[in-house]
Amino acid sequence: MPRIRLIAPSGYPADPAAMTRGVARLRAAGYAVENEAVLGRSMQRFAGSDAERAADLNALADAETLPDIALVTRGGYGAARLLEHLHYDALRERLAGSALAMVGHSDFTAVQMALHVRSGLATLAGPLLADLGAEPEDGETLSQFRQVLSAPSAEVTWACNGDARLDVEGTLWGGNLAVLCSLLGTPYFPRIDDGILFVEDVGEPPFRIERLLYQLHLSGVLGRQRALLLGRFSDCRPGPRDNGYTLEAAFEQLRAVAGIPVIDGLPHGHGPGQLTLPFGAPAHLRVEGPTARLAFSGYPHHG
Repeated sequence: MPRIRLIAPSGYPADPAAMTRGVARLRAAGYAVENEAVLGRSMQRFAGSDAERAADLNALADAETLPDIALVTRGGYGAARLLEHLHYDALRERLAGSALAMVGHSDFTAVQMALHVRSGLATLAGPLLADLGAEPEDGETLSQFRQVLSAPSAEVTWACNGDARLDVEGTLWGGNLAVLCSLLGTPYFPRIDDGILFVEDVGEPPFRIERLLYQLHLSGVLGRQRALLLGRFSDCRPGPRDNGYTLEAAFEQLRAVAGIPVIDGLPHGHGPGQLTLPFGAPAHLRVEGPTARLAFSGYPHHG
């Protein structure tokens, strides 16, 4: 029976019932779920003190028997406060080459970036426990999560706009756009050349999305990639002063200046039907007209 250990690097459970449902659904799917104690922790807006939340991750370096999956409970904010307190060398020595998969998205993007830079570890951008416990139940997200985590490779397809033709390979990486940009210029931002970058976000108006994408463009990050994949941008609506300026207009402007292929429609981010994708693993992207295919391998799994 695969073992899941819960970790809580960011916010406390705003919806305890969703956490309870998530644990129950994982157990019904055949997983053993451990460390439920983190679900009862809170300090201000966080799932415990900085020391407690960092210890969730650092404890993996000392575990006699590693779980198969370390699953993040929820996002919010708080992971950036942990980056200076993680035991990167110990985590690299214990986890490099292991089957342990760390899974989460949203605010967890900060930890994924830091682990890639400082420990060389590949992680997975996938559902939080809160997502797996959401109502109505999202069987598609759990099914793809199980499929990816139980196999050494996977392929996903989705519908995209336009009639692009593309065939590229590179390191797959990315996550929440605002969190990615918050670490630009720090020692925790990866230098990945010829990569395939994916981004998503929630609750940001279109002009802020464009501003964040311009930050990646003007800093040279976008120009070093083979392609940019636009994931889900949930609740990113125009404001009263936008005067017809929409999220689609922001993306069109990005396409005009980025100098790399920009592929939309990736089913990843906040919301149902969410893909589990590796951060820091090799991938192959093919786009033929309205269909995109992304194959990846070399990530931790328990199959």
